[in-house]
Amino acid sequence: MLGAVALASWGTVRADIYKYVDATGNVYFTDTPLQGNRYKLEWQRESSKVIREIKPQLESNITARGRVITSQPKPAPDLSQSQSRQRELYHPLVLANARRYGLSPSLLHAIIRAESAYDPMAVSRAGAQGLMQLMPETAARYGVRNSFDPAENIRGGSAYLRDLLDMFDQDVKLALAAYNAGEGAVMQYGHQIPPYAETQDYVRRVLRFYAAERPNSFILSVQSAR
Repeated sequence: MLGAVALASWGTVRADIYKYVDATGNVYFTDTPLQGNRYKLEWQRESSKVIREIKPQLESNITARGRVITSQPKPAPDLSQSQSRQRELYHPLVLANARRYGLSPSLLHAIIRAESAYDPMAVSRAGAQGLMQLMPETAARYGVRNSFDPAENIRGGSAYLRDLLDMFDQDVKLALAAYNAGEGAVMQYGHQIPPYAETQDYVRRVLRFYAAERPNSFILSVQSAR
């Protein structure tokens, strides 16, 4: 059933994607053509093409019994069997949105794991919902009508993360802190991780999951996230 939900929901990710490089070399991804001499259209891809590419992969991963067969690179070994199956199920959506917003798929997986443990129906005590635990106001800001729809949720969460990374000069730790505590809290404390135990633990946990997603290519001391 989850596979059917994910497949049916992909229609929400269909806008053309444009990549722009400005005069100083900064790269921008957008689904809206930009005007002006400062920008040059480098690349355009229809997301529907991405969906067509990855849809058969997901379909082939699901047997008649509904069991997901692992054909992607193996995820972190400390994932439970259930989480591994869920990770495989949502990996195509993660990959599509990582491409759309210029993000690391491993980072998106790490956030989803920390936020909801791959449970699309998760609801926090504060009211955050879905795989990437979007608060209602954040969901509304990014046009997410149903936070329990995996495709909408991952799209909205990815767009939010992209904005946070741009806001904090691509500092992953600050973007994660803002994802947890809000961008206002990070700015209030002088562009530092706020002194909230929950937020500091959250940043360390996501970075740990991020490192586990990339065991051979990602080395980062999570102890430095203070």
